[in-house]
Amino acid sequence: MRYLFIIQGEGRGHLTQAMTMERLLHDSGHEVVGMLVGKSPARILPQFFKNGVKAPVEQFESVNFVASSDNRKPDYAKTGLYNFLNLSAYLPSIRFLVKRIKALNPDVVVNFYDLLGTNAYNLSRTDAPMVCIGHQFLFKHGGFKFPTFGYDGHVALNMFSDMISLRAARILALSFRNMPADGRIHVVPPLLRQEVKGLAAGVVRQDGPIHGYLLNAGFSEDVREWHSRHSDVLLSFFWDRPDEYVDDTLSFHTLDDKAFLEGLAGCRAYASTAGFESVCEAMYLGKPLLMVPSHIEQKCNAFDATNYGRPLDGNHPDGPRPACTSDRFDLDLLTEFAASQYVPDPEFRPWADSADRIFLDELTSF
Repeated sequence: MRYLFIIQGEGRGHLTQAMTMERLLHDSGHEVVGMLVGKSPARILPQFFKNGVKAPVEQFESVNFVASSDNRKPDYAKTGLYNFLNLSAYLPSIRFLVKRIKALNPDVVVNFYDLLGTNAYNLSRTDAPMVCIGHQFLFKHGGFKFPTFGYDGHVALNMFSDMISLRAARILALSFRNMPADGRIHVVPPLLRQEVKGLAAGVVRQDGPIHGYLLNAGFSEDVREWHSRHSDVLLSFFWDRPDEYVDDTLSFHTLDDKAFLEGLAGCRAYASTAGFESVCEAMYLGKPLLMVPSHIEQKCNAFDATNYGRPLDGNHPDGPRPACTSDRFDLDLLTEFAASQYVPDPEFRPWADSADRIFLDELTSF
């Protein structure tokens, strides 16, 4: 079968998911005929993605978040205004996507959570079914547990997910754990790459630096402040900016996937802005992690990873506790959690290892 990928370019997760899915389909005798990736002025398509896929890659201007003034989280007012004022810029993108869908004539369109991709798919009038994939679709599942106090914005996020999945033949909701299907929503494991599983099969050290990923560079101020009080602790963080070596024990690195995974395998603990993919990689490698959510979907991720199956009154029963959460990069919290509270989830790795079989069933049964 012939597959066309349309990929939201915001963050690292959608890109690594597409890389893994291409490998799985290719190894099973199928073909990915193209990868159409959204872009924005604030993001550069990582070299590891360009070098790591076989299919031709083309980019288009897409809807993106606008960061707040402190560059820690999205500014929803600015994001809405920016994308509204740039609607005319997105029309050529939709025309481009329609043209490519028709020209490539795939058997299946796989949409990695891109809104313009859905609009173009519907306008193309192709007979090929569309499969939508993303952990955000889990929030639409009847079994997903939101915090009892709620989070501003989750209703709007679910409406956005509805727009993306409009006319989708199947919705694949990436999840930390198995759950039964709910209508069109099929719950699937994380799409972890063979490189991650290969690292887990070797010797995973626990004595390296504190490792981290900053989706928004403004959080680096938390890291620098903590470093000023703990200059003897080795810290290695990745971001979307050029390399910066502060001193012998603190460094920031441009995102390079091989170096990132090697650092993750050797670190003592991991701190991240709660993106689903890197959280799953850390859980698979058995790393204590701090989740610092910067927007609504990451807040849902953090709640799900730290509270699933536990009462919300603070009296946690015995059981897995793979992560802690904070509203800032509180490395004191992370080091204390890693030393005395971290309990890995024994069911996570078998669930992640079942991904190849489950995804092949979902993607080839049309």
